[in-house]
Amino acid sequence: MQVGEIYAILDELSPFSLQASWDNSGLNIGAMGQEVDSIALALELDSTMAQHLKPNTLLITHHPLLFSPLKSLDTATYPANLIATLLQKNCALIAMHTNFDHTHLNDHFSREVLGFSHSIQCDIAQYAPITPIPLEELAAHCKNALNLPYIRYVSPDNPQTLIKHIYIVCGSGASYAREITTPHSCLICGDVKYHDAMIAKSNGLSFIDVEHYASEKHFAKILQSLLKIKNLSATILPNFSPFSYL
Repeated sequence: MQVGEIYAILDELSPFSLQASWDNSGLNIGAMGQEVDSIALALELDSTMAQHLKPNTLLITHHPLLFSPLKSLDTATYPANLIATLLQKNCALIAMHTNFDHTHLNDHFSREVLGFSHSIQCDIAQYAPITPIPLEELAAHCKNALNLPYIRYVSPDNPQTLIKHIYIVCGSGASYAREITTPHSCLICGDVKYHDAMIAKSNGLSFIDVEHYASEKHFAKILQSLLKIKNLSATILPNFSPFSYL
């Protein structure tokens, strides 16, 4: 098939027009008229994966390889080193990032992974009212559901506050906190920074940091099942968190 034919199917499954203004989902490497022999899926491209990709492969990732315009292509540095390898192998790359968060990933993570089956879409987030629960118990539920060795959470200034509303955003979702005005709310996301936490405490908002990778690692599995319905076969490539722990 040609890249453009597969792109059209992906756009039907999760319209690229839904991506955030800062995002770069869509065709990152290759050409729409390029012929491909196989489709591979991964959370994102790394050097080991690039070296082992078969020639004439279309790789579909969650994270774009290119976010900002490049002023040079120094193939000894990222991301030009990966671009060079893909071009040498006549491989293409399509990213499905915030558009896929919007249509599939947040919903899957909320319902199927964390078990909030009654959650509904609220802009980029998933929202669910819950039976009032102490934040520590909610954090323990997320930790157990994700089988994490530890989990970070941020309590509001009044630690006795019960959580009645949850918002869930996969990946780096802390910026969504500014959209939340409902009291007794908790935002579950990854990549919560120090100042995000301090502002949240002051505003009476709770955070549970479920880690970026843990919230998005099901991307390839979800997309593989969607492509199967369209009679397209795709291979899931191994991805892993870049962090190690003592």
